[in-house]
Amino acid sequence: MPQLQNAASLSGAVGGIGEKTRDPSLFQPSASEVNLYQLHVEDLLSLNSHAEEDLTVTDLDNKLLLCDLLDISPVLTEAASAIIDDSFTRCFKSNTPEPWNWNLYLAPLWCLGVIFRYGILFPIRVVLLAVGWIIFMALFFPIHMALKGHDTLRKQLERGLVEFMCSVFVASWTGVVNYHGPRPSRRAKQVFVANHTSMIDFIILEQMTAFAVIMQKYTGWVGFLQTTVLESLGCIWFNRLESKDRLVVVQKLKKHVEDPDSNPLLVFPEGTCVNNEYTVMFKKGAFELGCTVCPIAIKYNKIFVDAFWNSKKQSFTMHLMRLMTSWAVVCDVWYLEPQTLHPGETHIEFAGRVRDLIAKRAGIKKVPWDGYLKYYRPSPKLTEKKYTPAPFFIGLYAHGSPKEEAVTQ
Repeated sequence: MPQLQNAASLSGAVGGIGEKTRDPSLFQPSASEVNLYQLHVEDLLSLNSHAEEDLTVTDLDNKLLLCDLLDISPVLTEAASAIIDDSFTRCFKSNTPEPWNWNLYLAPLWCLGVIFRYGILFPIRVVLLAVGWIIFMALFFPIHMALKGHDTLRKQLERGLVEFMCSVFVASWTGVVNYHGPRPSRRAKQVFVANHTSMIDFIILEQMTAFAVIMQKYTGWVGFLQTTVLESLGCIWFNRLESKDRLVVVQKLKKHVEDPDSNPLLVFPEGTCVNNEYTVMFKKGAFELGCTVCPIAIKYNKIFVDAFWNSKKQSFTMHLMRLMTSWAVVCDVWYLEPQTLHPGETHIEFAGRVRDLIAKRAGIKKVPWDGYLKYYRPSPKLTEKKYTPAPFFIGLYAHGSPKEEAVTQ
């Protein structure tokens, strides 16, 4: 039995290394897995002892199929994880444009274009944006303070100023936005949902209709605007890392949609920015409010610039800089037919049906992943530990397979 002794000594060495580098208790198999393997080991031992009496070689090979699959299961798991990771991460990647300034004829034109965009267009856009901010601030805060006792008039003026400022933002990108379908109206028991590519989605929609949006809470100058300007629209903020915020948000949403005087509610059910080529799963929260859902499809033309905002790699300020130094932002917005929950349809199915309508209209692909995985992906160190064999499995391999025992005997 020299091979079995070598296998046992090898497993002991591996087990000793594992004890020094990690805590085995964190990666122990579940009770059901242990029972499964124990039962299988007993079957193998009994088969080995009575192989000559009861079983043929074919029967023994069939019984060993599970053990062979277990031997290659880590490889299969890694392969499946690679496939999943590839189809998931492609939803959050910006496609690098193909270079076209590769010869002596086009390179001078490209250089002239860069000089024109950064030396002429960008300064004009900065001045336009600065003047817009000055006008907005000079009017918004006095109105907000002076008309506190006249809520109806104050809210109407504030909505107009917010729409004006959003129009200034769109003009600072030389935005070319085509709106299709009837404009949203204010009424109770309705919620608008749209696919999400960047924070500019809100700006593009807001310049036509003063929406109250549910949005991630930010810091910096964006957070300042959230707590001052956008707060007047009835917007709802949350922190996706705080589980307690979800219950509070649901209560605020239900209260908001019941009020006929509130601004139309806009929700991005994907919960994160996607690159406008794919759409991830829709969260069902907006579809559980018991109201009419109005889909909005947004599609950006990437001929001049990619409007996708990767918040993990780029601040919103740098994102705006990239838009303002491009030739133009070209976009199409479709206001689709309102949808209601069908009899016998679950809220998850309802969310999937609305997502299908948006994906079809915008010409984007659907993927079955939760966008929050973007924020909760495991670290490589944890993934490496996950595939380290637990002591139980090391002990299982130390006994060798019945085929090896037959050979040694």
